[in-house]
Amino acid sequence: MRRMGKKLLLIVFMFGFLFQAVGQAAAEDSIDEKFGLPIVVYGETLTDEQKDEVRKSLKITDPANVEEIIVTAQDLARLIDGNPNSRMFSSAKITLKEKGNGLVVKRVTPDNITDVTEEMYANALLTAGIENANVEVASPVKVSGHSALVGIYKAFESKGETLDKDRMEVANEELDLATKLAEKEGLDSEKVGELLTEIKKMIAEQNPATREDVEQIVKEQLSKLNIELSEADRQLLIDLFDKMRSLNINFDNVKQQLEDITKDISKKLENVIGNEGFWDKVKSFFQNLIDSIANLFK
Repeated sequence: MRRMGKKLLLIVFMFGFLFQAVGQAAAEDSIDEKFGLPIVVYGETLTDEQKDEVRKSLKITDPANVEEIIVTAQDLARLIDGNPNSRMFSSAKITLKEKGNGLVVKRVTPDNITDVTEEMYANALLTAGIENANVEVASPVKVSGHSALVGIYKAFESKGETLDKDRMEVANEELDLATKLAEKEGLDSEKVGELLTEIKKMIAEQNPATREDVEQIVKEQLSKLNIELSEADRQLLIDLFDKMRSLNINFDNVKQQLEDITKDISKKLENVIGNEGFWDKVKSFFQNLIDSIANLFK
């Protein structure tokens, strides 16, 4: 009888868990009346079938609960002086948040976004002036991921947000340089993202007044992270951050957000990648739960 009671308690727990999950899903589908519907931006090159695939990746169960727009190569040319003949595959879902929530970026199809990491996107978006939003990036085919940045800009534009064009262009230059450096021998995307983050933090702390000051910061961070670059690539980094220095960017705010993003990435790595057998334990838990319920009714 005691064993039966324990098993019934287990069933009650299971249903409680399921109801909680359903409640959370319903909360995710609720509409924020202050900021409106989340915006989903599709690259104009996508076919209808590929758009459906993107919807599935972004977990869009009801298109009526999002605002859907298209980003075109003309937008690329208009917003950041890009190539008006580009093919646009990268897509994104943008959910605006209250001030103080910070920027959260996730590649929901990481195998298909080959060049740009979450930290690279975050760095570029903060440079452009985008701070409080959840951003999810997806593509049904393998792409570099660059056009998603323009789609995110267009999403903010559609909400009546005015982004500084100079900052958007510099953010695009930053993303281009980041992916270029990540292709160098001995470097990877994560290391490049860390380099950009650390340079921005030092700019926030030291408030460099001259190009020479920026050059010193770049030199120190390259040394600190044990990164070897050619003189040409080093100069590209200095040019980029010297240009940023001249823009109206609140680097103290950028620094805080980057620190939050860095902590979040580290926590995820510790909780999932660093936990050996994590997924085996999850699988085992639910298998045992199912077995217990099955035995109860035998």
